[in-house]
Amino acid sequence: MTERIVLAYSGGLDTSVAIGWIGEATGAEVIAVAVDVGQGGESLETIRQRALGCGAVEAYVADASDEFANEYCMPALKANALYQGHYPLVSAISRPVIVKHLVKAAREFGATTVAHGCTGKGNDQVRFEVGIQTLGPDLKCIAPVRDLALTRDKAIAFAEEKGLPIETTKKNPYSIDQNVWGRAVETGYLEDIWNAPTKDIYDYTATPEFPPAPDEVIISFEAGIPVAIDGVKVTPLQAIKELNRRAGAQGVGRIDVVEDRLVGIKSREIYEAPGAMALITAHKHLEDITVEREQARFKATVGQRWSELVYDGQWFSPLKRSLDAFIEDTQRYVSGDIRMTLHGGQAIVNGRRSETSLYDFDLATYDTGDTFDQSMARGFIELWGMSAKVASKRDLRVDGK
Repeated sequence: MTERIVLAYSGGLDTSVAIGWIGEATGAEVIAVAVDVGQGGESLETIRQRALGCGAVEAYVADASDEFANEYCMPALKANALYQGHYPLVSAISRPVIVKHLVKAAREFGATTVAHGCTGKGNDQVRFEVGIQTLGPDLKCIAPVRDLALTRDKAIAFAEEKGLPIETTKKNPYSIDQNVWGRAVETGYLEDIWNAPTKDIYDYTATPEFPPAPDEVIISFEAGIPVAIDGVKVTPLQAIKELNRRAGAQGVGRIDVVEDRLVGIKSREIYEAPGAMALITAHKHLEDITVEREQARFKATVGQRWSELVYDGQWFSPLKRSLDAFIEDTQRYVSGDIRMTLHGGQAIVNGRRSETSLYDFDLATYDTGDTFDQSMARGFIELWGMSAKVASKRDLRVDGK
């Protein structure tokens, strides 16, 4: 029986060429797998037909947009996940769901190997292969660009020689990855980190310098998940899409950052994540009034570690699973409404309310009716500073300073 290889297929030049390239290099039949994670653009059927036209023996398509929003974007939201304080893990959280469907397809079609289109310099090769090792430990992995010397110039020449049903261009300056949680742009002109991004880079966001009138939105949460916008019930996917539209129109969610890749190099990245950044901002403000102080402080550390694990391709790891359990417990009372104004590239929270709030007006007020006993403060301060005071006396006695 001829060996079969499952290929993660995007419909673009590189993965389209990879179908025939893999076949010629290995003698295997190629099954193309396309996964919809809300990236928009061409229909899945169009992509499926292109894969078949490029020589795939089977083309498997999966609409995973709701699955992606529910099971991958929502955990990221609950964690307030921002890698290095900036990046909302746009690509990183999409790889595990794609891996899940790649392994499923490998089982269904009797494949022994899974292929992906990543280079040897990026993070995605790790995310794909560690995920595949975890979910399908018997499966082998290959990367045509990395392992079979499929460079872009060779891809263009191969496509033209074979007459493949795809558009080819010798000057496509950027590498772009997108899904419903956001959009990532890198390489080309952006590799000089002094160069400012040009307007043509952006797609999910409008130029914030000339915004429309301010847009006020009320986002309702239950246990950390958005359930309504302006009183209208929504699914997580609908919430992300609606805020992509409204926050994107105001230029919210543009991110220009140099980040530390897993492989040890620094990389300049441009991200657009209007819905994700608006939701994370709203969610964090709701946590501020519903999560107890020490729990909130520790959760910030957990959220940072969670983001690093996911960025580094450890979605299926035991530590990530344990951190998920902690984060989920913190969301028990994160329910209520956040009022936010979207305008000129900013998402500014100006109102919050919750039946599970820890904010006590009578304790917080400085006006008549204050229930806080200020006489307790003197003794509290004395005890709170006791350890440092004793140490300071020791320093003076021993060191004379």
